[in-house]
Amino acid sequence: MSRINEKINEIQEYLDELKETVPNTFEEYESNKIVRAACERYFERVAEAVTDLAFIIITQKKFRIPEDDIDSFGILEENGVIDNELYNRLKDAKGMRNFIAHQYGQINDKLVYEAITEELDADIKKFIEKVKGE
Repeated sequence: MSRINEKINEIQEYLDELKETVPNTFEEYESNKIVRAACERYFERVAEAVTDLAFIIITQKKFRIPEDDIDSFGILEENGVIDNELYNRLKDAKGMRNFIAHQYGQINDKLVYEAITEELDADIKKFIEKVKGE
């Protein structure tokens, strides 16, 4: 199995585990700090694995070396692997991951919950489709 397929499977496992963990309502999410912490950790893992996948693609395609993690998505956009909208969504997800991981002040639970329940899965699936199309 290729490194790309291995990483895609890892991402899918994290997304599945996140779906099993996240409650159906924001109120449940907000009131349970253990569930919040688990969801945040899965969010971090997904964002890290997606970044790893971007780096694998860049290496295999011999694109320019990224300056940082977010630049890896920019390189994929520059080379037509992803479009500008997906680039911005992945960049935002990575930014939120950094915010959660490094605890820059108070985490906005509503923002994280909305990202997890409304955006992350669709964005990552779109990214995986683009990668598989390469």
